[in-house]
Amino acid sequence: MKKLVDFPYAQVLVLGLAKSGTAATKLLLDSGVRVRVNDLKTSETDAVVTELRALGADVIVGSHPLTVLDGIDLVVKNPGIPYENEVIQRAQNQSIPVITEIELAGQLADGAIIGVTGSNGKTTTTTLIYEMLEHSNQPVKVAGNIGIVATETARSLRNNEQMVLELSSFQLMGIDKFRPKIAVLLNIFEAHLDYHKTFANYKEAKCNIFANQLADDYLVYNADDPTISVAVEAAKSMKVPFSVSQKIETGAWIDEEYVYFKSERIIALEEIVLVGEHNVENILAAISAAKLSGATNEGIRKVLTTFTGVRHRLQYIDTIHNRLFYNDSKATNILATQKALSSFEQPTILLAGGLDRGNGFDELIPYLNHVKALVVFGETAPKLRSMAEKAGITHVITAERVQDAVLKAYDFSAEGDVILLSPACASWDQYKTFEERGDMFIQAVHTIK
Repeated sequence: MKKLVDFPYAQVLVLGLAKSGTAATKLLLDSGVRVRVNDLKTSETDAVVTELRALGADVIVGSHPLTVLDGIDLVVKNPGIPYENEVIQRAQNQSIPVITEIELAGQLADGAIIGVTGSNGKTTTTTLIYEMLEHSNQPVKVAGNIGIVATETARSLRNNEQMVLELSSFQLMGIDKFRPKIAVLLNIFEAHLDYHKTFANYKEAKCNIFANQLADDYLVYNADDPTISVAVEAAKSMKVPFSVSQKIETGAWIDEEYVYFKSERIIALEEIVLVGEHNVENILAAISAAKLSGATNEGIRKVLTTFTGVRHRLQYIDTIHNRLFYNDSKATNILATQKALSSFEQPTILLAGGLDRGNGFDELIPYLNHVKALVVFGETAPKLRSMAEKAGITHVITAERVQDAVLKAYDFSAEGDVILLSPACASWDQYKTFEERGDMFIQAVHTIK
């Protein structure tokens, strides 16, 4: 297992446990660094507290006393903890650096990182790159925001092995020298403003993915996104654009029939099984990164002719009595639901709702022409009902939770309908994660069958 070498900090505060905080603590301890751990929700009786204390960590749980900063020269913060947290504020006022564990993973990986970020499509693109490389017999691992802790994966990388990292804006805010060999920037739309406060802050966090790149690195970017096209002008790395609207000799593109990388024909569009026009962008980005990393055309085609989507991202579940069920629980914002709705022409029953972050949903209205009914749940149910009335949708059904929503949608549906869970909201009002919400949808579909 790899350790940190020439690490310049003597005593580190790991703020927030969960999987990433636990892994960061173990890495730091193994590297000879003194570590204090502080977590609000963990209790003294939790097994992880006993484990980390046995390894030599100073563990403080149940509150965030400012004394946890005494003697500290670096804070490793859980990405979900906001910068308004009093401990973080005090650390910044004392000029103590604050990073996320992604920075530590970058120091272990020796430049073998393919980093993927964007407002939408990160998980699909990350998975595609990983699968393309694996099917090309290239040694590769996948980690990051996809649900696998980056530091744990980076510690086990072999010398010739690459790591594909899905990166959130929360993670990228906390970097210092993190530098992927290949950075992939898919799109930038307004999201997570409750955390970042302004779109400018959010955009800056996303663009951190290429901030430390040098001339021998690569930046794969969406040439159709005007925000990105302007932002990447500052990049020092080699730019590899992709586009669904124009021929680009230096990157990936499509015509009416085929997908190309530079001048090389890769695959016919009709052979690709992944549904959704938005996924063409993800595919172009994935092909670009995979080709730059040693993937073969045969390996790429193998993936694109078999890959139907990642779990909880426009995931086909089943067809029951000629009703098609799709799980898009990872659609935690309006843009993701817009793209999901654009993937279908059939009559659709949309299941939506969740955490109320203060926004409205009128931006969905132009995408609802084929939506015959809306089943709403969670904190945002009244707002979604109001939006549906504006859109002229006469059938709006209120459900308690996702399981109930599936049954009510099926009862209302007819043959040929799509029943689509695409909530446009985070899950935290009723579920711990979007994965849990999606699993409940899948379970309910299986119950019907």
